[in-house]
Amino acid sequence: MKRTKIKEVIQEGEKLLGKEINIKGWVRTRRSSKNVSFINLNDGSIIYNLQIVADNQNFDDEMLQKINTGASLSVNGTLVESKGSKQNYEIEANDIEIMGEADPEKYPLQPKKHSYEFLREIAHLRFRTNTFGAVNRIRHNMIFAVHQFFHNKGFFNIHTPIITGSDAEGAGEMFRVTTLDLKNPPKDENGEIDFSEDFFGKPTNLTVSGQLEAELAALALSEVYTFGPTFRAENSNTKRHLAEFWMIEPEMAFYDINDNMDLAEEMLRYIVKFALDNCRDDLEFLSKQRQEEDRQKPANEREPMELIEKLNFVLENKFERITYTEAFEILKNSKPNKKKKFAFPMDEWGADLQSEHERFLVEKHFKKPVMVTDYPRDIKAFYMKQNDDGKTVRGLDVLFPSIGEIIGGSQREEDFDKLYSRVKELQIPEKDLWWFLDTRRFGSVVHSGYGLGFERMMLFITGMSNIRDVIPFPRTPQNAAF
Repeated sequence: MKRTKIKEVIQEGEKLLGKEINIKGWVRTRRSSKNVSFINLNDGSIIYNLQIVADNQNFDDEMLQKINTGASLSVNGTLVESKGSKQNYEIEANDIEIMGEADPEKYPLQPKKHSYEFLREIAHLRFRTNTFGAVNRIRHNMIFAVHQFFHNKGFFNIHTPIITGSDAEGAGEMFRVTTLDLKNPPKDENGEIDFSEDFFGKPTNLTVSGQLEAELAALALSEVYTFGPTFRAENSNTKRHLAEFWMIEPEMAFYDINDNMDLAEEMLRYIVKFALDNCRDDLEFLSKQRQEEDRQKPANEREPMELIEKLNFVLENKFERITYTEAFEILKNSKPNKKKKFAFPMDEWGADLQSEHERFLVEKHFKKPVMVTDYPRDIKAFYMKQNDDGKTVRGLDVLFPSIGEIIGGSQREEDFDKLYSRVKELQIPEKDLWWFLDTRRFGSVVHSGYGLGFERMMLFITGMSNIRDVIPFPRTPQNAAF
């Protein structure tokens, strides 16, 4: 008999009532009375379980005792209206096959509350929990929404290199890629490692961004985007950092900073609406869970908005657009700054905005998402368009509640002389970027782009508090398990 997914039963059960169907899944719970066993089965297709009702007289007792939490079953039975109040439908079992047993003494996911820290240690099994089932179903939908948005806008998806010889951000925190013998690497006449004998004939690393290569494609195809893995060798164990994460990076020819802001706002609204329209059950579960967790926290550590409310907040408010200088003045004159409640005081123009500043602007001052442009030149990357004042560049950050910065981008510098001067000023090796500079020599145009960290967006959409819980297998310092 062909398998029916539990999602189909929950959503279209009326059509299946009275029919014999086959369900396969994993046991969440089993409870028995003298005459009947009640088994809750979940197959991951939806957050809800389906109750299986088994008349004990029709099944071998030894077999029933092997149906423990975590075991996998194939059940044939008749779908009927449930006599209980917790579900609309249930299956009266005619045949049960145990596909895989789970030793109750060893299976770590018993029907009780587990900490996220514990679940990270068993990431190979945490998909089976309600929380991580919900998170990963939402993650799939968000991936689909991103691709659908750009496809509908006429963008082309570009696969940019994972292995690169350049550092797009100039940060230097990159993972080295090599096939050299680490115990006995070849040396040159100066005693340095001779990378000319390495696989690629030069030092190479895992990429921190696909932006520079995406710019090359945009200056021929007009509108492109990347959606791929990126890597940072930053020794950070915070709730907001991963060593491996995914980035969405559109690059657009003929877009100035205002066009860039329009696209970023449209994309974020599209993604959030897609989540609300297509992931409602999972979002409502995560919302209730987050509210329960918040009740255990001090008032000043609780989330400012309920999850669904927070998502609607993005849809219901037009994004505020301000310059860095305007943001600085607001922050400098704010009560938290004057009362020295900011961990990073805002006293001098040129200081970078921290998460506490970004959230103040969004949650307290404007009470809407905020776009900040025209940042100080000295705190931004070399490729950003320089303004005529000589002090600022056409950078762009999009700020959201709870999360702070969710997008970083800019209008790119299209003028060869200005870009070349900035490369020299920052002592970036020209030999590593000759191809990037070439695009400003041959048919350069005004162009813009931005980067959206996918996991940071997932934090916002799901309401999870730790970035390690919105990616299936987190890579962090001292952790590359699974």
